[in-house]
Amino acid sequence: MPKKPTKACDNEFCKARLAASSCNDHLASREGASEELGIDRTRLARIELGSLNPYPEEVLIMADYYDAPELANHYCSQMCPLGKKTVLPAEMQNLDRLTIRIISALTEAGDIKNAILEIAADGVISTDERIKAREICAALERIAITAQEMRIWAAKNLKGGESHE
Repeated sequence: MPKKPTKACDNEFCKARLAASSCNDHLASREGASEELGIDRTRLARIELGSLNPYPEEVLIMADYYDAPELANHYCSQMCPLGKKTVLPAEMQNLDRLTIRIISALTEAGDIKNAILEIAADGVISTDERIKAREICAALERIAITAQEMRIWAAKNLKGGESHE
């Protein structure tokens, strides 16, 4: 019986592997996971310990094999040099929490529409309107994160017509 990793316990890739091990016993150990994934055991250990960044292809393999689509967002938003500047971090949410966030985002979207129309009405952006425009950008960012979280939830829960309740 493999022991639980202590040094890698907070690593997203390790957590995803261990969660997936409830459905596939081979994933309970790095050795078994490395055989299943086709990634060298030492390399997998270094990825899970955080001393080595995985290649994007490895992230895709792990995300697919572990049924953890959130790994792709984690990699892109936290590890990829380009993604750190362009991809917003999102988390796997439960449907009830996600529903509340979506309703809140949709409510905020109506307010944004009116604010943008006010700013654009005269074709000039005043100092006050610049502040409002920054607030609009922040609100749009919150909406984008919520949309990404919905995509992650859907990727994990809406495969092939299966029902996950």
